[in-house]
Amino acid sequence: MSKRLRSSEVCADCSGPDPSWASVNRGTFLCDECCSVHRSLGRHISQVRHLKHTPWPPTLLQMVETLYNNGANSIWEHSLLDPASIMSGRRKANPQDKVHPNKAEFIRAKYQMLAFVHRLPCRDDDSVTAKDLSKQLHSSVRTGNLETCLRLLSLGAQANFFHPEKGNTPLHVASKAGQILQAELLAVYGADPGTQDSSGKTPVDYARQGGHHELAERLVEIQYELTDRLAFYLCGRKPDHKNGQHFIIPQMADSLDLSELAKAAKRKLQSLSNHLFEELAMDVYDEVDRRETDAVWLATQNHSALVTETTVVPFLPVNPEYSSTRNQGRQKLARFNAHEFATLVIDILSDAKRRQQGSSLSGSKDNVELILKTINNQHSVESQDNDQPDYDSVASDEDTDLETTASKANRQKSLDSDLSDGPVTVQEFMEVKNALVASEAKIQQLMKVNNNLSDELRIMQKKASRLEKQNSTPESDYDNTPNDMEPDGMGSSRKGRQRSMVWPGDGLVPDTAEPHVAPSPTLPSTEDVIRKTEQITKNIQELLRAAQENKHDSYIPCSERIHVAVTEMAALFPKKPKSDMVRTSLRLLTSSAYRLQSECKKTLPGDPSSPTDVQLVTQQVIQCAYDIAKAAKQLVTITTKENNN
Repeated sequence: MSKRLRSSEVCADCSGPDPSWASVNRGTFLCDECCSVHRSLGRHISQVRHLKHTPWPPTLLQMVETLYNNGANSIWEHSLLDPASIMSGRRKANPQDKVHPNKAEFIRAKYQMLAFVHRLPCRDDDSVTAKDLSKQLHSSVRTGNLETCLRLLSLGAQANFFHPEKGNTPLHVASKAGQILQAELLAVYGADPGTQDSSGKTPVDYARQGGHHELAERLVEIQYELTDRLAFYLCGRKPDHKNGQHFIIPQMADSLDLSELAKAAKRKLQSLSNHLFEELAMDVYDEVDRRETDAVWLATQNHSALVTETTVVPFLPVNPEYSSTRNQGRQKLARFNAHEFATLVIDILSDAKRRQQGSSLSGSKDNVELILKTINNQHSVESQDNDQPDYDSVASDEDTDLETTASKANRQKSLDSDLSDGPVTVQEFMEVKNALVASEAKIQQLMKVNNNLSDELRIMQKKASRLEKQNSTPESDYDNTPNDMEPDGMGSSRKGRQRSMVWPGDGLVPDTAEPHVAPSPTLPSTEDVIRKTEQITKNIQELLRAAQENKHDSYIPCSERIHVAVTEMAALFPKKPKSDMVRTSLRLLTSSAYRLQSECKKTLPGDPSSPTDVQLVTQQVIQCAYDIAKAAKQLVTITTKENNN
């Protein structure tokens, strides 16, 4: 560290003394207990580093310290500063609170749900708001006001936003102005140092042109951060970028796995498209970070009471923005022992260097999961520990057959495990080959099912079109006309809404209660929408309480009540809203409610050989609940604005 923390600094989440960890992307300092919750959220939520036992680039640490000292925590706790929040029962966690559920509940609400962040008034077009925020960020980064830029980023400003008039990105502006701390912040939020402006210059070019040599060197390091981190993990050395050395391929490669199966896996890796290769490399980077942070965590806890099952992060947490297949592959990286993981890291470093040097690339539709499975062939006949975590709660359908044909690998908890594994047997090779064939057959079957569903959809659309024509004909006898679009149990109140198509699995019954009338193009009253939103919110709060208290048997009843409330709210709106924003919000509302039901059903007792990891399901349930609440809030904002005009 560049300097020791002052004794007055406290944990941003519980105000405990002497914080020893930092959340880099949140600009906060954390105590051990709160950090254990941050680690379980995943790097997409919080990127944690130990303040003393993790190597820091000096300017990155200075950036985090500046944010903390200038009140960055108030960005994440904005509404808690309002006296009304005390009246509503919302409060900040205390040092004396239990980690689970008290501190964990507060931290998830604060960083994952962003429950206390100040929200801007919603517009009809979210992209316009994001564009405005990004333009403000573009102007702010030329100053030293870091907390303003963090606030803009928290509200949705894009770190890589390309200004259409000025022809550059915020990182170009910060580099030209010599704002190295702003450059650090932008890089944490995904800014690319290699992006060219309209004149073909990169941020590195502007830093060098302005004489900001330290910034230029740091930007080059950021550009190669992924491969540098992988190399340092294996051999403890970093490339010499100043002298043009940008890659280190560890020399121990010759002692690693040279079997035919490993060579085949390497060829598959080389055939991946650049996009899939980048995804795999980023996933391995996250796994390296998890392993290194885990080692620091265990070393600093001194075998205290904190080192329990509740603070262990056995594999990468689910990122809702990724597909279930990618999340499955990310989690299985934890099963690789030191030998297997080092082989994968070296292959990625070698191929990254090859790709940057412009070697020919061949496109591939191979899934990253197949690469991981092919490499992970060692120890496939070994027994599995009883406490081995299971990953099937995010597995895709394509993965089922692969899982049933290969035994689970035993995860090595020591990073110094033996590197002298034996050769791959013919039996192991045939198991993997048969698994790939089974996977291809499964994909073909799914494609056939998808085609059948498309045919059914076209039939339903024709029926809907016929019903619309009947609705527009006054002489028609509506009392005996079946309404094919009406979900079971909803009666005639929804009047044949096409939007009900987002609920697959609902029964379809004829509607003979009353004549159909064309829906009104106007929006419902604000009072009605608010009333339904309050009902949805109440049910979501009940679901979250069940999650906090580990009452998993309450998930399904809660999700069903949310489903009913969402359906009733959607019924308030016309069949064909004029506003694109209304249509988008309604789609998010109804699809999220359906996904919530699907996730909650995973808690039902199933096949004992494939138990569900409830922790992963709970994360997905929380994300679905957040999406429902977000969509409902958007609809309230839209109707309020429209009805006031």
